[in-house]
Amino acid sequence: MLFSIVFLLINITNKYESKKPLIFTQRAKRLFAMSLSLVAVDFLLTLFIVNIITKNLILYFPLWAGILSIISYFVAYYIIGGNYLVNPIEENINNRFYNEASKKIVSMKNITSVGITGSYGKTSTKFLTSTILEEKFKVLKTPESYNTPMGISKIINNELTNDFEIFIAELGATNIGDIKEVAELTNPKIGIITSIGPCHLESFKTIDNIMRTKYELIESLPTDGVAIFNYDNEYVKKLADKTFKEKILYGIDNIENTHVFATDIKVSSSGSTFTLCISDLGTIECKTRLLGKHNILNILAGASVAKILGMTLEQIAAGIEKIEDVEHRLQLIDPKTGVLVIDDAFNSNPDGAKAALDVLDSFKDKRKIIVTPGMVELGEIEEIENEKFGEQIAKVCDIAILIGKKRTKPIYNGLKNLKFNEENIIVVNSLTEATQIIATLTKVNDVILFENDLPDTYNEQ
Repeated sequence: MLFSIVFLLINITNKYESKKPLIFTQRAKRLFAMSLSLVAVDFLLTLFIVNIITKNLILYFPLWAGILSIISYFVAYYIIGGNYLVNPIEENINNRFYNEASKKIVSMKNITSVGITGSYGKTSTKFLTSTILEEKFKVLKTPESYNTPMGISKIINNELTNDFEIFIAELGATNIGDIKEVAELTNPKIGIITSIGPCHLESFKTIDNIMRTKYELIESLPTDGVAIFNYDNEYVKKLADKTFKEKILYGIDNIENTHVFATDIKVSSSGSTFTLCISDLGTIECKTRLLGKHNILNILAGASVAKILGMTLEQIAAGIEKIEDVEHRLQLIDPKTGVLVIDDAFNSNPDGAKAALDVLDSFKDKRKIIVTPGMVELGEIEEIENEKFGEQIAKVCDIAILIGKKRTKPIYNGLKNLKFNEENIIVVNSLTEATQIIATLTKVNDVILFENDLPDTYNEQ
């Protein structure tokens, strides 16, 4: 017990700053209380049994203290047991919050709800769509990566009021049926599918399952709802072609078949310019500080929503110019040291990784460094895709810093396939180690891409 108290005090006073600070939520408090109750029951039960057998707790202190010490090694099972016992309470609370939120948004007739889903790009699309629409409307969006029933319910119950005209929700999924659940909650009239790709294949198993799940959003739209599809994505295109509801198609590559598209795209290290073309409205020149063609695709999704809601080209272009970088998604950081940083640390995927390298390649006359652990949650294709990623890195980068010898082996192989200088491949065990190396390695006129991230606790020894 004394050891536990000392250990707790050490951790409380530890100044280590994690990427995401621990938040002791009400749910965590309930789980802690239930688990602590189980510990207390075991403690009292041990004392009771020892007292019955020995009739002298003080004399046999070493015995029951030893038993309790052994029990302490099984503390994880108290957490499991506490979770099992508290689960019915949590389900009841969750269902109540969900039902309250669902009824509330349905009753708010002046609110137009927009649902956004996709394997990737949905968070960026949510933020930039909100910025564009704010040129005309009062908009509430779910914050950060809030995309679960409970996260969205919290925003609807606590923040959505009749002062707002538009509600934008990002809809996430890891299993079939997940999108249907959050779509029934948010009651969207406009639905966007940004992309479909091999993300969360470990849980979905197949691309077909991902397609079926994302399409649950479109199936949930009312008869007068509008579906918006990224027509450049081969899997989304298949879903769009089978949809008979009102729909808007956007893209860059298939402009002859789309309603909203971009031409004359010019991408540089300082941002992008392009001509926005919207059927029935015309064209207008646009500029944005965002990097990469895939971000222009996300902007086209937002422009499609704006078209549906009756915004003018001038309003849309003004909104596009005001779009800010989304944190950890190709975010350009200039610390004024002569070294630029591109932070693309959020959930890398094959298309996103290639887009990030395209952006890095646009920084001409600079030494290019990548720091990455590779892509995760790609199921059976993970090794193949990471090897391709290594080959792409070899074409763009001067130095590759790989995090985790085992997990980045496919990237290493891809680099070797293209005869990348092995002296410029640095393999480390953790992000902390990579950061230490960068501090001694970088010099003025370098640009560093952080592609994907791993938990604070990751350390491959």
